[in-house]
Amino acid sequence: MKDFAVVGSGIGGSSIAALLSAKGFDVVLFEKEAYLGGCSSSFSHKGHIYNTGATTLAGYETKGIVKDVFDTIGLVPEMIQTDPAIVVVHNTKVTPRFCDFEKFFAYLDANYPHEKNREFWTLIYEIDAAFYKVQGYYYSNASFFSKLKSLTSFLPLCVKFQKYLRKSAAAFIQNFFTEISEEYIQFMESQILIVSQAGLREINFFTAALSLGYTFHDTYYVRGGMSTLFDAIVKNVHEVHRNAEILSIEKHNSHYSLHTKQGVFEAKKIILNSTVYESAKLFASDEVKNYYKKYEKLDNYQSSFMLYMTIKSEKDFFHHYQLIEKEQIKYTLSNAVFVSFSDKDDIKIAPQGHYSITASIHTDSRFWEDKAKYKSQKKELESFLFNTITAILKIEKESVITYFSATPKTFKRYINRSQLGGNAVTMKNFLPFLPANDTPLKGLYNVGDSVYAAQGWSGVMLGVKNLDRLLDA
Repeated sequence: MKDFAVVGSGIGGSSIAALLSAKGFDVVLFEKEAYLGGCSSSFSHKGHIYNTGATTLAGYETKGIVKDVFDTIGLVPEMIQTDPAIVVVHNTKVTPRFCDFEKFFAYLDANYPHEKNREFWTLIYEIDAAFYKVQGYYYSNASFFSKLKSLTSFLPLCVKFQKYLRKSAAAFIQNFFTEISEEYIQFMESQILIVSQAGLREINFFTAALSLGYTFHDTYYVRGGMSTLFDAIVKNVHEVHRNAEILSIEKHNSHYSLHTKQGVFEAKKIILNSTVYESAKLFASDEVKNYYKKYEKLDNYQSSFMLYMTIKSEKDFFHHYQLIEKEQIKYTLSNAVFVSFSDKDDIKIAPQGHYSITASIHTDSRFWEDKAKYKSQKKELESFLFNTITAILKIEKESVITYFSATPKTFKRYINRSQLGGNAVTMKNFLPFLPANDTPLKGLYNVGDSVYAAQGWSGVMLGVKNLDRLLDA
């Protein structure tokens, strides 16, 4: 019998499996697909390789949460630092998000001039820097008393940032600037949506500040595609099963049984990297089903529409762009598309002289439920994004080798989830309402972007470290 069974190989699942293995536990990791990483993986299509969704790694810097985990498991990833982290193209304005404050600010102030710009962006920089210096907080939901005790650990953080926690980002920014153009608001909100998965009216200013501040940290491009990183993360995990979908989980008094097509596996404890909205369906136990069903209401149906391309070009491109349109794009939730290019010299993911491109835009999974309109809708959005990206980034259409798209239904088919981006930390969904990494059920735990702490590498890794602490307690 295994000590731990980890279901799902996303950022959270792969990382906690590696951490526990490094501590000497007997761990088995299950992944439905051949590629590790979930919606952060990479895959091959007709001989070309693409990153599935997430294309940027942040948090790998001195004292960074991701570097801390990687150092613990003895991993030095093969990456390239990206600076600027992204290049924002908005109407005729191009704003590189350089890590260096002054270098970025020169572009920002030229493109979106305002007398309060320096004061505002200095505040963003200072909140972001101060947050990562606060230590000692953790979050538990094993019982009422454990939750109450863990919440007291956040008091120093709440006291330090209380004036930014109480007001929505939209209200704070409006009050701060007094008068601010809609174009400037679009510039900020489009970037915030990438990180927080929610709009200015839904989140507090503290969350918005951390979202706008992430590009002041080191960001990285992973050589060979994101799945190569996940392969390296789990290299020392005792047992990894690919193409092994968990069909059901049976709860016993002292352990769990996991049923797959390959057989039945038993483990003392289970860590789910599935979303809390859909985890109930894995269990027959009413006790477990009822626990997860109370979180189904957190599913906001937010997802992504993806466009994948391979081009042959001698041009130089930045690794990441955000292209902001004036109006919300049809069949989506946004007016901005995020476009990622493979590194010019990364011949593991694309041949020399070629680029692998992953482009994404927020959508609602319910937009894609009408079977009669699905194909025409998909083709219409695919064509719009293709034409927009090639036009704005000046990609000659004859240089395009191939392109195709994916909808929320595609993600559901391959990684068993159509909601992407996880559980957004909004004004209505903040501590103590977030699902935790532990549960009141003996031996049952969660990691990933739908539970504490947040999305992206840094957010999910905070949850991984939180769970690691809870398991040690």
